[in-house]
Amino acid sequence: MKMKTYTYRVIIEPDGKLFHGYAPALPGCHTSGKTIAQTQEHLKEAIALYVESLIDDKLPIPEDKSFESFHTISLPLMQEYA
Repeated sequence: MKMKTYTYRVIIEPDGKLFHGYAPALPGCHTSGKTIAQTQEHLKEAIALYVESLIDDKLPIPEDKSFESFHTISLPLMQEYA
């Protein structure tokens, strides 16, 4: 059986006492965990199940063609916000 590798960008954010993780290219593919590492593991499982269900239903598998870019923006603050 030939295996194909998929790569997806994931986002993990603090959510109260947990961490929320999701894959933007896979609508509805969300999970959570008590730690970042646990959330990463849950994301791997969620993405695998998501893609497997698409294959089973003979639906197209989205490719993540996005990229990340981080920028620091400095803004002058008005006195009331300083």
